Amino acid sequence: MIKIEIPNPNISITERQQIKRENEPTITPINGFIDLHQIPRDQGGIFLFFNINDELLFVGKARKLRQRVKKHFEDNVSPIKNHRDEVYRIDICLIEDPMEREIYETYIINKLQAKYNVDKVFFK
Repeated sequence: MIKIEIPNPNISITERQQIKRENEPTITPINGFIDLHQIPRDQGGIFLFFNINDELLFVGKARKLRQRVKKHFEDNVSPIKNHRDEVYRIDICLIEDPMEREIYETYIINKLQAKYNVDKVFFK
């Protein structure tokens, strides 16, 4: 039997507003998030979207994390396009190996029963 453990997030950001300080530029929020710059631009991994009640909404994987996370808030084909306002926290797990990303994504979707994932679902 293979034993898989859900990785601890390397980065966790929550929806929040900017508290403007003197001489600080205004950060334009993307769906209420102003800390997306903390997500690495050129690293791969998995991302988990949670609501305010810590329920898992969606799990995804990407070769370039920041670009992919932003795309879920901007495009019209994202599985969460009608539920973007529910996302309160984003957890990022940095995983460079593509096969490991695939395994973790499928495992987390089914173990934690992600609400809006439609592919790779075995629990319904």
